[in-house]
Amino acid sequence: MKRKLLLAAVVVCIALAMAITAVPTVQAKSVKLTYSCFFPPTHIQSKLAESWCEEVEKRTNGQVKIDYFPGQTLTKANQCYDGVVQGLSDIGFSVFAYTRGRFPVMAAVDLPMGYTSGQVATEVINRVYEKYQPKELTDTKVMYLHAHGPGLMHTQGKAIRKMEDVKGLKFRAHGTSALVVQALGGTPVPKPMPESYEMLQKGVVDGGVYPFESNKGWKLGEVTDYATAHFSAAYTTSFFVVMNKDRWNELPADAQKTIEQLNAEWAVKHGAAWDSSDMEGIKFFLNQGGEIIGLDEKEQARWREAVAPIIDNYVKDAKEKGIDAQPIVDQIKASLKELQ
Repeated sequence: MKRKLLLAAVVVCIALAMAITAVPTVQAKSVKLTYSCFFPPTHIQSKLAESWCEEVEKRTNGQVKIDYFPGQTLTKANQCYDGVVQGLSDIGFSVFAYTRGRFPVMAAVDLPMGYTSGQVATEVINRVYEKYQPKELTDTKVMYLHAHGPGLMHTQGKAIRKMEDVKGLKFRAHGTSALVVQALGGTPVPKPMPESYEMLQKGVVDGGVYPFESNKGWKLGEVTDYATAHFSAAYTTSFFVVMNKDRWNELPADAQKTIEQLNAEWAVKHGAAWDSSDMEGIKFFLNQGGEIIGLDEKEQARWREAVAPIIDNYVKDAKEKGIDAQPIVDQIKASLKELQ
């Protein structure tokens, strides 16, 4: 009897073991995404974007993996946002102003209000987005936003020491920077940043309007001689990192939460990087023999007055589109007063 019971127990154990091994092991499938960025791979902003991708994979334990494509290899800078909407890339990093008129609320941030740093500009753009949640961005999932330090005039051959010196010069400029050039008496040539070096090198333009960081980040300090520190009329450029909404909704909830936490961290990192790279750009520019020209208070006031209509016209144009932009402008001015 005991032998029969023992045999029965052995049979049951074998059956259980076979049943357990027969159950398939369920493993979470990793989601693979693509990320398009127009910055070259050596630029600090590109390096930060790539490190974000790596950190997403690390903190999601491999649930989300991202193939990173810098240097416009997946979509061009001015096609990046629509490329995300259409699914040409899952994630995109570019400039709002490259698709002019598409982002009327966010365009307020770029206005020449006298920005002094990338960290301040980044804080400003995120405050605007969080408060107004503009409809123009509802066709993507916003990861995070940031903005560069003061955009200033750089020239080749001719120094700008007063506003009259701008007259007759051509500048590579886009969006708000093009309006700044016009307001100060110059002629803007609207092209994306990746085309700036060649345009300056070949003499297609006399200068460019950009932050100090671009002297090193885009090597523009090699093809310019002077920078005019007109901080009173300094603009910024707003950058987005956005994701295709359908692809975002496919992610597990825990992965989404992790990425949201990362986004908050990386916005701050980008703002700080703009400032540190401005310093590097100044050093690079001076080492190339460049000269930075300061303006006295009287001249700064003239430049501020010259660009003021850009802000007024923005509010007027926005109103025609059904947007009450004055509160946005007022918020930005208040933020700048608080933060600078």
